[in-house]
Amino acid sequence: MIVWLAAVIGVQFAGYAGLALLAVAALALAPRSVYRWMAYVRRARWLLLTLWLILAYNAPGEAWLDNPWAPTYEGMAEAGLQAVRLLVMLLWLAWLFTAQGRDGMVSGLWGLFRPWGRFGIKADRLVVRLSLVLDNLQSSREKGAWRRMLLTGGYDTDGPASLGLLVVPWAPRDTLAVLGCIAGLAGVWVL
Repeated sequence: MIVWLAAVIGVQFAGYAGLALLAVAALALAPRSVYRWMAYVRRARWLLLTLWLILAYNAPGEAWLDNPWAPTYEGMAEAGLQAVRLLVMLLWLAWLFTAQGRDGMVSGLWGLFRPWGRFGIKADRLVVRLSLVLDNLQSSREKGAWRRMLLTGGYDTDGPASLGLLVVPWAPRDTLAVLGCIAGLAGVWVL
Protein backbone atom coordinates (compact mmCIF):
# COMPACT_ATOMS: atom_id res chain seq x y z
CA MET A 1 0.00 0.00 0.00
CA ILE A 2 2.87 2.38 0.81
CA VAL A 3 4.56 1.63 -2.53
CA TRP A 4 1.31 2.36 -4.32
CA LEU A 5 0.83 5.62 -2.43
CA ALA A 6 4.36 6.75 -3.29
CA ALA A 7 3.84 5.85 -6.96
CA VAL A 8 0.58 7.77 -7.09
CA ILE A 9 2.23 10.83 -5.58
CA GLY A 10 5.13 10.46 -8.00
CA VAL A 11 2.76 10.34 -10.97
CA GLN A 12 1.51 13.82 -10.11
CA PHE A 13 4.93 15.43 -10.56
CA ALA A 14 6.62 13.25 -13.17
CA GLY A 15 7.15 14.07 -16.82
CA TYR A 16 7.02 11.57 -19.65
CA ALA A 17 10.32 9.90 -18.69
CA GLY A 18 9.27 9.48 -15.06
CA LEU A 19 5.86 8.18 -16.11
CA ALA A 20 7.52 5.62 -18.37
CA LEU A 21 9.68 4.45 -15.46
CA LEU A 22 6.66 4.22 -13.18
CA ALA A 23 4.73 2.24 -15.80
CA VAL A 24 7.62 -0.18 -16.34
CA ALA A 25 7.96 -0.60 -12.57
CA ALA A 26 4.26 -1.43 -12.20
CA LEU A 27 4.38 -3.91 -15.06
CA ALA A 28 7.55 -5.52 -13.67
CA LEU A 29 5.99 -5.91 -10.22
CA ALA A 30 2.77 -7.49 -11.47
CA PRO A 31 2.59 -8.33 -15.19
CA ARG A 32 -0.85 -9.89 -14.67
CA SER A 33 -2.28 -6.46 -13.90
CA VAL A 34 -2.27 -5.54 -17.61
CA TYR A 35 -5.67 -7.15 -18.21
CA ARG A 36 -7.26 -5.33 -15.30
CA TRP A 37 -5.58 -2.09 -16.47
CA MET A 38 -7.02 -2.46 -19.98
CA ALA A 39 -10.48 -2.88 -18.44
CA TYR A 40 -9.95 0.29 -16.39
CA VAL A 41 -8.79 2.19 -19.48
CA ARG A 42 -11.85 1.04 -21.40
CA ARG A 43 -14.12 2.20 -18.58
CA ALA A 44 -12.35 5.56 -18.38
CA ARG A 45 -12.28 6.26 -22.11
CA TRP A 46 -14.89 9.04 -21.93
CA LEU A 47 -13.16 10.57 -18.94
CA LEU A 48 -9.87 10.55 -20.85
CA LEU A 49 -11.47 12.14 -23.91
CA THR A 50 -13.23 14.80 -21.86
CA LEU A 51 -10.08 15.56 -19.88
CA TRP A 52 -8.08 15.92 -23.08
CA LEU A 53 -10.66 18.18 -24.74
CA ILE A 54 -11.06 20.45 -21.73
CA LEU A 55 -7.33 20.90 -21.23
CA ALA A 56 -6.55 21.22 -24.94
CA TYR A 57 -9.12 23.95 -25.54
CA ASN A 58 -8.72 25.89 -22.29
CA ALA A 59 -4.96 26.50 -22.27
CA PRO A 60 -3.85 29.79 -23.78
CA GLY A 61 -1.36 29.75 -26.59
CA GLU A 62 -0.96 29.48 -30.34
CA ALA A 63 -3.87 27.80 -32.14
CA TRP A 64 -3.20 24.55 -33.95
CA LEU A 65 -2.87 25.16 -37.72
CA ASP A 66 -3.91 28.81 -37.08
CA ASN A 67 -7.59 27.85 -36.88
CA PRO A 68 -9.61 29.92 -34.41
CA TRP A 69 -11.71 26.92 -33.40
CA ALA A 70 -8.74 24.56 -32.89
CA PRO A 71 -7.05 23.76 -29.58
CA THR A 72 -3.70 25.33 -28.81
CA TYR A 73 -0.34 23.59 -29.09
CA GLU A 74 0.29 24.25 -25.40
CA GLY A 75 -3.12 22.91 -24.49
CA MET A 76 -2.60 19.73 -26.49
CA ALA A 77 0.79 19.19 -24.82
CA GLU A 78 -0.69 19.66 -21.34
CA ALA A 79 -3.71 17.51 -22.19
CA GLY A 80 -1.48 14.71 -23.44
CA LEU A 81 0.65 14.78 -20.30
CA GLN A 82 -2.38 14.72 -18.00
CA ALA A 83 -3.98 11.88 -19.97
CA VAL A 84 -0.78 9.82 -19.70
CA ARG A 85 -0.66 10.59 -15.97
CA LEU A 86 -4.19 9.28 -15.59
CA LEU A 87 -3.31 6.15 -17.56
CA VAL A 88 -0.29 5.46 -15.33
CA MET A 89 -2.45 6.10 -12.25
CA LEU A 90 -4.94 3.52 -13.52
CA LEU A 91 -2.05 1.10 -14.09
CA TRP A 92 -0.93 1.47 -10.48
CA LEU A 93 -4.52 1.00 -9.31
CA ALA A 94 -4.68 -2.21 -11.33
CA TRP A 95 -1.38 -3.25 -9.74
CA LEU A 96 -2.80 -2.58 -6.28
CA PHE A 97 -5.89 -4.67 -6.90
CA THR A 98 -3.81 -7.47 -8.45
CA ALA A 99 -1.20 -7.51 -5.69
CA GLN A 100 -3.43 -6.94 -2.66
CA GLY A 101 -6.96 -7.76 -3.69
CA ARG A 102 -9.98 -5.96 -2.36
CA ASP A 103 -9.43 -7.13 1.21
CA GLY A 104 -5.79 -6.09 1.23
CA MET A 105 -6.67 -2.68 -0.10
CA VAL A 106 -9.41 -2.17 2.47
CA SER A 107 -7.12 -3.18 5.35
CA GLY A 108 -4.36 -0.92 3.96
CA LEU A 109 -6.74 2.03 3.82
CA TRP A 110 -7.82 1.29 7.37
CA GLY A 111 -4.18 1.35 8.46
CA LEU A 112 -3.55 4.62 6.64
CA PHE A 113 -6.62 6.38 8.02
CA ARG A 114 -6.47 5.04 11.60
CA PRO A 115 -4.04 7.75 12.85
CA TRP A 116 -6.44 10.43 11.58
CA GLY A 117 -8.91 9.40 14.30
CA ARG A 118 -7.31 12.02 16.54
CA PHE A 119 -8.71 14.68 14.21
CA GLY A 120 -12.25 13.31 14.17
CA ILE A 121 -12.02 11.17 11.02
CA LYS A 122 -13.56 7.79 11.72
CA ALA A 123 -11.49 5.24 9.81
CA ASP A 124 -13.93 2.42 10.53
CA ARG A 125 -16.89 4.13 8.87
CA LEU A 126 -14.81 5.26 5.91
CA VAL A 127 -13.41 1.78 5.31
CA VAL A 128 -16.82 0.13 5.60
CA ARG A 129 -18.31 2.56 3.09
CA LEU A 130 -15.42 2.09 0.66
CA SER A 131 -15.71 -1.67 1.00
CA LEU A 132 -19.42 -1.56 0.21
CA VAL A 133 -18.78 0.68 -2.81
CA LEU A 134 -16.11 -1.73 -4.07
CA ASP A 135 -18.47 -4.67 -3.62
CA ASN A 136 -21.17 -2.82 -5.50
CA LEU A 137 -18.81 -1.94 -8.35
CA GLN A 138 -17.69 -5.55 -8.77
CA SER A 139 -21.21 -6.90 -9.18
CA SER A 140 -22.81 -6.46 -12.56
CA ARG A 141 -26.30 -5.03 -12.76
CA GLU A 142 -28.94 -5.76 -15.33
CA LYS A 143 -29.72 -3.14 -17.93
CA GLY A 144 -31.94 -0.35 -16.61
CA ALA A 145 -31.22 -1.07 -12.92
CA TRP A 146 -30.37 2.57 -12.34
CA ARG A 147 -34.01 3.55 -13.04
CA ARG A 148 -35.28 1.13 -10.40
CA MET A 149 -32.66 2.41 -7.97
CA LEU A 150 -33.82 6.00 -8.49
CA LEU A 151 -37.47 5.04 -8.02
CA THR A 152 -36.81 3.15 -4.78
CA GLY A 153 -34.62 5.84 -3.26
CA GLY A 154 -31.31 4.18 -4.10
CA TYR A 155 -31.14 1.90 -1.08
CA ASP A 156 -30.12 -1.67 -1.67
CA THR A 157 -30.41 -3.94 1.36
CA ASP A 158 -28.59 -7.01 0.06
CA GLY A 159 -25.22 -5.90 1.48
CA PRO A 160 -23.19 -7.92 3.97
CA ALA A 161 -24.21 -7.90 7.63
CA SER A 162 -20.61 -7.70 8.83
CA LEU A 163 -17.20 -6.85 7.42
CA GLY A 164 -14.05 -8.73 8.32
CA LEU A 165 -10.71 -6.95 8.29
CA LEU A 166 -7.39 -8.75 7.96
CA VAL A 167 -4.69 -6.72 9.70
CA VAL A 168 -1.14 -7.71 8.79
CA PRO A 169 1.54 -6.92 11.39
CA TRP A 170 4.30 -4.46 10.53
CA ALA A 171 7.46 -6.15 9.22
CA PRO A 172 11.03 -4.84 8.76
CA ARG A 173 10.56 -4.92 4.98
CA ASP A 174 7.71 -2.43 5.42
CA THR A 175 10.15 0.00 7.02
CA LEU A 176 12.52 -0.46 4.09
CA ALA A 177 9.67 0.14 1.65
CA VAL A 178 8.67 3.35 3.42
CA LEU A 179 12.26 4.62 3.44
CA GLY A 180 12.67 3.72 -0.25
CA CYS A 181 9.45 5.55 -1.13
CA ILE A 182 10.55 8.63 0.81
CA ALA A 183 13.91 8.58 -1.01
CA GLY A 184 12.17 8.15 -4.37
CA LEU A 185 9.77 11.01 -3.70
CA ALA A 186 12.62 13.22 -2.56
CA GLY A 187 14.36 12.41 -5.86
CA VAL A 188 11.26 13.32 -7.85
CA TRP A 189 10.86 16.66 -6.07
CA VAL A 190 14.54 17.52 -6.46
CA LEU A 191 14.43 16.90 -10.22
